Amino acid sequence: MPRIALTGTVWIAADMHMSPAVADTNEAFVAFLGAAADSADALVLPGDIFDAWIGDDVVDVAPPWLADILRALAATAKAIPVWVGHGNRDFLMGERLAGLLGVKLLPAQVILVTDAGELLLSHGDELCTDDVPYQQMRAVVRNPAWQAEMLAKPLAERMQIAASLRAQSEAGKAGKSMEIMDVNADAVCAALRAAGVRRLVHGHTHRPGHHRFLLDGQAVERWVLPDWDLTATPPRGGWLAIDRDGPAIHDIEIA
Repeated sequence: MPRIALTGTVWIAADMHMSPAVADTNEAFVAFLGAAADSADALVLPGDIFDAWIGDDVVDVAPPWLADILRALAATAKAIPVWVGHGNRDFLMGERLAGLLGVKLLPAQVILVTDAGELLLSHGDELCTDDVPYQQMRAVVRNPAWQAEMLAKPLAERMQIAASLRAQSEAGKAGKSMEIMDVNADAVCAALRAAGVRRLVHGHTHRPGHHRFLLDGQAVERWVLPDWDLTATPPRGGWLAIDRDGPAIHDIEIA
């Protein structure tokens, strides 16, 4: 299992799902990056930063909303280490983007060694094993051969494919219960055992919370990162901060 040592105050945020349709969320995220640069010692973003990412060459034709976010990410990466992970919407982010921004790409699952101890971090979608159709689709789109074929297509065609995949995803979710789309308890336990840690942090489910339970007679915990939607009623968003005192969820302040 890969390990990353991060000392000091670590901020973790996921599921911003930024796009041209959520200007308020985009603006809040840019402000959040500035706060992270001032107040955190490292920033970790484990997936679904963008509602879609169709290839790193999009930066060559980035619209203003995206260019602003990329500039803010690059500025933050000059101030503190920034780690970026793949979600179920932005899994095509690659090394070119990382190099341009000065960030590092996260493994799918990784142990973070913090001042509060070790934790297992993932986007979380691989733990939703009850959602069999999603897992079947995930296996296809995470296949390197599929990704290479996708990235070889013209940008305009990739945009159409991404829109189609998003529409299929939304239609599929409409017929599923929240329980089906949540993490599977056995998958969570297996991941913690494999990592040899007592704390799991993930996003993806849009069901933020802090869950405590016993695993093999030991107390363990699962932290679920907040998703962001500053256009919702009420607006929502937030992050997990970890320091020597342990983890704590912080909500985005709504002006």
